[in-house]
Amino acid sequence: MSASPAYSEEKGGSSSLGEPEYGHDPASGGIFSSDYKRHDDLKEMLDSNKDSLKLEAMKRIVAMIARGKNASDLFPAVVKNVACKNIEVKKLVYVYLVRYAEEQQDLALLSISTFQRGLKDPNQLIRASALRVLSSIRVPIIVPIMMLAIKEAASDMSPYVRKTAAHAIPKLYSLDSDQKDQLIEVIEKLLADKTTLVAGSVVMAFEEVCPERIDLIHKNYRKLCNLLIDVEEWGQVVIINMLTRYARTQFLSPNQNESLLEENPEKAFYGSDEEDSKNDKPDAASLVKRKPYVMDPDHRLLLRNTKPLLQSRNAAVVMAVAQLYFHLAPKAEVGVIAKALVRLLRSHSEVQWVVLQNVATMSIKRRGMFEPYLKSFYIRSTDPTQIKILKLEVLTNLANETNISTILREFQTYIRSMDKDFVAATIQAIGRCATNIGKVRDTCLNGLVQLLSNRDELVVAESVVVIKKLLQMQPSQHSEIIKHMAKLTDNIQVPMARASILWLIGEYCEHVPKIAPDVLRKMAKSFTSEEDIVKLQVINLAAKLYLTNSKQSKLLTQYVLNLAKYDQNYDIRDRARFIRQLIVPTEKSGALNKYAKKLFLAQKPAPILESSFKDRDHFQLGSLSHLLNTKAVGYQELPDWPDEAPDPSVRNVEVPEWTKCTSREKRKEKVEKPFYSDSEGESGPTESADSEPESVSESESESGSSSSESGSDSGSRGEESGDQSEEEEKKKKKKKGKEGPRKACLESAGSDPSEEEEEQGKKGKKKKPQHEEKGGSETSWEEGSISESSSSESDSGSEAEESQSEPESKRRTTFCPLLQPPSSKPAPKASRKGTKEISLLDLDDFTSAPPQPASSPAIVSTSLVTDLEGLTLTDASLTPTMLSPVFSTMKTYELLHRMAGEGLSVEYYFNRQPFPPDPHMVAVQIQFSNNTESEVKNLRVSEPKLVSGMRIQEFQEIESLAPGDTANVIMGIDFCDSTQAANFQLCTHSRQFYVSIQPPVGELMAPVFMSENEFKKEQGKLTGMSEITEKLTLPDKCQSDHTIVQQVTAAANVSRVPCGADNEYRFAAKTVTSGSLVLITLERKEGARAHLTVNSEKMVIGTMLVQDVSQALAQ
Repeated sequence: MSASPAYSEEKGGSSSLGEPEYGHDPASGGIFSSDYKRHDDLKEMLDSNKDSLKLEAMKRIVAMIARGKNASDLFPAVVKNVACKNIEVKKLVYVYLVRYAEEQQDLALLSISTFQRGLKDPNQLIRASALRVLSSIRVPIIVPIMMLAIKEAASDMSPYVRKTAAHAIPKLYSLDSDQKDQLIEVIEKLLADKTTLVAGSVVMAFEEVCPERIDLIHKNYRKLCNLLIDVEEWGQVVIINMLTRYARTQFLSPNQNESLLEENPEKAFYGSDEEDSKNDKPDAASLVKRKPYVMDPDHRLLLRNTKPLLQSRNAAVVMAVAQLYFHLAPKAEVGVIAKALVRLLRSHSEVQWVVLQNVATMSIKRRGMFEPYLKSFYIRSTDPTQIKILKLEVLTNLANETNISTILREFQTYIRSMDKDFVAATIQAIGRCATNIGKVRDTCLNGLVQLLSNRDELVVAESVVVIKKLLQMQPSQHSEIIKHMAKLTDNIQVPMARASILWLIGEYCEHVPKIAPDVLRKMAKSFTSEEDIVKLQVINLAAKLYLTNSKQSKLLTQYVLNLAKYDQNYDIRDRARFIRQLIVPTEKSGALNKYAKKLFLAQKPAPILESSFKDRDHFQLGSLSHLLNTKAVGYQELPDWPDEAPDPSVRNVEVPEWTKCTSREKRKEKVEKPFYSDSEGESGPTESADSEPESVSESESESGSSSSESGSDSGSRGEESGDQSEEEEKKKKKKKGKEGPRKACLESAGSDPSEEEEEQGKKGKKKKPQHEEKGGSETSWEEGSISESSSSESDSGSEAEESQSEPESKRRTTFCPLLQPPSSKPAPKASRKGTKEISLLDLDDFTSAPPQPASSPAIVSTSLVTDLEGLTLTDASLTPTMLSPVFSTMKTYELLHRMAGEGLSVEYYFNRQPFPPDPHMVAVQIQFSNNTESEVKNLRVSEPKLVSGMRIQEFQEIESLAPGDTANVIMGIDFCDSTQAANFQLCTHSRQFYVSIQPPVGELMAPVFMSENEFKKEQGKLTGMSEITEKLTLPDKCQSDHTIVQQVTAAANVSRVPCGADNEYRFAAKTVTSGSLVLITLERKEGARAHLTVNSEKMVIGTMLVQDVSQALAQ
């Protein structure tokens, strides 16, 4: 192994330096290794033919990147291995390229073509990886390439690749937001995807790029609700959050009637019931006006389909469903989420923290929901501090008169904890319980007073702060507590606690008239060393004592104000000057001096101890903004419920008719049976039941028309010889019966039923003779199948018995003679009961069809043939008659100019006729013109220089061409479904000219006939990367049907396919060499806009054809 010497050298060199990490990383080299030999061993391994060595090298390189070492000089060596067939190597190469693409943009651009090739790889994993890396290259110059790649991947047959395309959309949007409109089109297409793999990713892209385009969700709402249970877990989270916002804009609030009369639990929890009672009457009046609430079925669908996800193993999914129910469900149904959320409290501490944040918010509004699970929120000694504080929050929210004693016993235990932050939070929780539940206020206050003797200063300080708030509610009853707290000023050093005691003594100085001046004396002594918050409260205390007890405190107040006047803090200086002017009357004192007592000793409302989660519910639960209690970047507000429900019909999806034709046609078949004869009625239903679903309607109508037309043929066999009158009646009914198949066949040619009736009228005089002629001609049509099946019939011993059933089966299985030649396969025999019939509508039966007999034109009128000129059945059978080229409209190309050819000019055009010697060659008609005064001899082709696989069938040598004469020859060229030029020499007896013929992409194909159902079936197979779409605007002169068809058929050698829609045109062809189908669909939109789609497994041909057809239509 070539890498081993380098490995051993580096290992030895690095270990001598005492840095073992180099010894473990042979790829990184020692510190003193020379740059020109750096990574040589890795480059050799990457250039090796063995995948194992390449894989080892890539693992080392990725390990280097992970350790922060620079591996950019290996870029050329790594890029070469993108084409490696080993997927593991490829994946690591992609990882490397994503890492260095942004900082080495020039080098990254070298690999773009490789990724573009990877996008066409047959392996879906490689296509997806190539797209993932391409979208990760943050180079603005490749935005168009990324856009094209995403569009192609969005149509890929593999859902995994489509999912990757959805992931790439936000990346491209962040790189270039100008692409938003095109990306929305891709998102709209992917939203219609029915696979669960794609759903979550495309909704994520929708949320990133265009969350305001709620109209894109309407048609896909029900599908997303039904797919939700099967989508991947992270996709479920995204979809649920999006549907929560959607539902808030589209449905009415399920609690709108209840919320008017029901007492708001939030207000009841925090007091102030009097204010609410004022608003009850008008609310009740408005309730009467409201209509009774009926939940929208789509709203119910969302709630029903998300409920099972509460049992998901993924905490994020459970949390998403919980927030959906909290924001969207009726109050009676929200309770189901409580058990699921409590289950999540057994998860990791991180999950617990997020869940408890949301439970804390929910428990404020919906207390009853979590009360049965109170014990689940008891605190364990092993819980982290953040979890303990959140559980305290929830326990406090759930506290009521029935469970408060239990909760307070828990709190007593928590106060003994060693976690001081937790103890402080517990004391605050006790204070909140005392504030909200009046009957335990005294109990809580006594307990907190006992805590004032605690050894821990922080516990005492927190208790003082909480007691201060509680005392504000009933100060007159608790003068003893205030005295006790006044004594603590000597011991407590925590600034907030000292400030709280001073505020209490100042506020209620009338209750402690002897103690207050003494406290001021002590504080004046230590004024200069106190914290600012304490100094401000000392000034306040001095001012209040001056106003209530000026005899004892006048001098102390002046002393404190003088100290404050020169304090370093400007707040304290300003406060001292302001108070001096306010309380000490002087000549300059204003009118406020009279109101000083009212200002300082006004009755102050007791503080309300509220939960810090009280105002968080305006953020969507489960969001980062709710967690941080501030609006995060990218957060979308949860919309308010609408006053009136928007139109629910926007979510209705129309199912295309052709997708459900099978059952409908089977029902219609029973209705149409009276049109047939009695004998046919016996076996008719079994036949169509066995036919293919796509061709049910076709087989039904065609068999009906052919059976009625072939009545006289079977009459010649003796069964219906005397039934001419019955046939005449059938003839009258045939106008109706025949309209079905003829409409299906003639719709694209623009035929009208009224025209057909006129045609029938013209034939009226010759009806009987034609009927007899038709009997004869149809016998000749059936001759092939009869003769081929005669051997099998002769083996049967009961020919006499089968003589009656045979004509019936022939009639039932004969194809519509207007359009289709007979099958080359033998017609299956039918038993008398008609137990089983085989439909011969399979296209495979047409491949080796014999040429059309000469007698058939008697059936097809001249006008009908003209109508059908745009349609073909197969390449072999009807092509020569259907597609006779009009040479005047053929585009002529110059092969040799008369100046370059010294008087000999050569032109060519593609005559669109089959080339008889080889059907895989394109026929090229060449015209030689001799513009000289001398004879040109021995015109021939020699030394063709062709691309691999290309072939030329040379024309026969022209021995001589007289002056002024022209000669036409046809040569065949197999272009291998490529637009590359065929190069060859054109020789005369004296000169050689190098010429080349390059075909337009439209001439590489031959037209093919197919029905509408067959077209849709084949188009369904050619989706994904085989589908190329383009939006275009049709000019004014290209608005008529005739012009559009003319332009498309001029640009490409295609035939028109029947189409039921008025605004849609379909064309079909096969490539001449490989026989690959090429399907063109042009759909006209509002105004002059149109949508062009080409489906072909030959993606290059499809792309070029889209351009050519677009140009032709734009001219």
